[in-house]
This record gives sequence, structure tokens and C-alpha cells, in this order.
Amino acid sequence: MLRIMRFSGLLSVLLAIIVLSPSLQSFPPAEAIRSSHLRFPTSPHRFSFRKSPLLRNAADCAITDIDSSVCNPSLVQVAITLDFEYLRGSIAAVNSILQHSSCPESVFFHFLVSEPELESLVRSTFPESKFKVYYFDPETVRTLISTSVRQALEQPLNYARNYLADLLEPCVRRVIYLDSDLIVVDDIAKLWRTRLGSKTIGAPEYCRANFTKYFTPAFWSSERFSAKFRGRSPCYFNTGVMVMDLERWRRVGYTEAIEKWMEVQKSDRIYELGSLPPFLLVFAGDVAPIEHRWNQHGLGGDNVKGSCRDLHPGPVSLLHWSGSGKPWFRLDSRRPCPLDSLWAPYDLYRHSR
Repeated sequence: MLRIMRFSGLLSVLLAIIVLSPSLQSFPPAEAIRSSHLRFPTSPHRFSFRKSPLLRNAADCAITDIDSSVCNPSLVQVAITLDFEYLRGSIAAVNSILQHSSCPESVFFHFLVSEPELESLVRSTFPESKFKVYYFDPETVRTLISTSVRQALEQPLNYARNYLADLLEPCVRRVIYLDSDLIVVDDIAKLWRTRLGSKTIGAPEYCRANFTKYFTPAFWSSERFSAKFRGRSPCYFNTGVMVMDLERWRRVGYTEAIEKWMEVQKSDRIYELGSLPPFLLVFAGDVAPIEHRWNQHGLGGDNVKGSCRDLHPGPVSLLHWSGSGKPWFRLDSRRPCPLDSLWAPYDLYRHSR
């Protein structure tokens, strides 16, 4: 775990709890490196990652060798997407989870892909880890996706989280969903133990955020649409970190509810921001709260310039580079933001020399 005292220039990684001071200085904006301006390998053979170090469970961990299948109820279940553009981020996220887990052999990863050939690359990087790869067909959502403020938000794989209840085995009753642009600096088992009660999802909520900005004026001026939130106290939450009750999701049919709002969007243009608003429409005001330490988001800046951001005051268990600026792009360009140095130690990518 990490402790951050005060920033001046690039940060070093410390193994302690992150406790932030409100007096953190502000950093000047750094121009984002737009993903649309970069070329990425289109074959797994163009990538090369170092093998993850071998990590073993602590003595007090549950025994998983007898039953290492996905249905073992003692496993922590984590879902992450894999694609060529964000693969480096996904690998770093998995590495960070394993590094900080007291029971790394008890974590089972569910990788959602639209390029099946990525499985061999992941297996060579994490040969000792438990995981399964699931193919998500882009055609499942292609006709439902509307244009967004940022092209990356229009990629079909961003919507795979909507279908986890269908993709994963019925025996998987709960899962942690994580975006590809984050690192975990605490034991993932703590997040796994989140109590959802009667709620289907749990996530850090941000009730001081301006909730109205996530929908268009046409949405709020329509009684038909705005009435959706009547009787609720909706708060913004980021869908990049969620604990999901898949059993309840399947029973209620939330995938279909999300798809219906995506269909409305195609005809009425009620929001601008990718896959988030349908989740807000279905779940905002009905979310099990999780401590903010589990999603220090926005480190990638806004959706246009990707300016450098500070962390919020308080303890941190997960750092999330949501926004247009990604740490691997900025580090490679030699124009990093100060917090990007916290991501770098988990990067297993081999640079060509």
C-alpha cells in the first residue's frame, strides 16, 4: 500500500497507505495523446510483456488447489476487458491486483475480448494465474451504440460489462468489474467483501457532482424521460469500478433495461457520454455505497485535453486514469503527469530497443 505526502515533480512509489493532504499543489495541463492519433499493433506477436513474478497465498488463505474451477465459492472473481489499444493498461491492472493481494492464488480473472488471439499472450504473462477468456461479439451492441464526445467511448468492448451476467458461468454469482486504466494498491479481497444488501451493484458515489450534466437538455425538458428519477436521489458513480450481484442481475433482467435506454438514445439523443448514462438511468439512486478510496478516478483528465489531475484528499486503494489521458501514452511521449509515475511500476511491457 502507498502513502503520499506532498507532490513536487514526479512521485516515487511508497509501500504504505495513501493518505492525501488537502494542500496538494495543482499541476499545469498536459496535452492528451489522443488514441485516434496513434497506431497500435494488430497482432499479439507485436506485443511483448515480462512474465509476472510468482506470488503465493499467505498461510491463512483458503485452500484453492483442490477446486481451482471458476465455480469455487472461495475465489475472488474479477472481470476486465482486453483489447489491443488498452492491453498494456489491462496487464498493469492485473499485475497490481496480484502484487497487493494477500491471496493472489485465490483471484480468478474473467477476461472479455473481441480478439480471441490475446489469450496466449495473457497466459504467457500470467502463467500461474487463474483466468478464463470470454469472446464478446461486437455485433451484439454495434447497432445500439451512438456517437460520443470521445471516439474511444464508442468501442463495442466498452459495453461488455452490460453482458457479464450472460457471458460468465451461471455459478458466478458475484463479480468485481474493473476498467483497464487503473491500478489497485490494496488487497482486492477487501473490495470483494462489500455488502450489497438488496442492491444489485455497489460503487463509490459522488453526490456533489452535477448530475444534470450527464444528460442533454432534451432529456431534462421531457417529462417522459426526466420522470425516471422521480422519487430517487440519484448520484453520479463511475462504472469503471463496480461490485455486481450477477444472480440478482439475471433475475431482474437488467441487461434488457440498459439496452432499452440505448435504443431510446438512438432516436432521442438524451446523453453524450458513451456507456455510462444507461447505467445511471437504471441504477442511480439504487447503488450500494463503497468508500471513495476504491475509485480515485479522473486521473486521465477530461475527455478533451486530458489535463493533469490531483488525487482527492483521503486514503486511496485504487487509482483510475479515467478521461482521455492514459499513463502509458504520456510516459512514452515523455510528457507524463506527476501521478503517472505511480502506474509505471506495474507496467510489464517490454519496450523495443
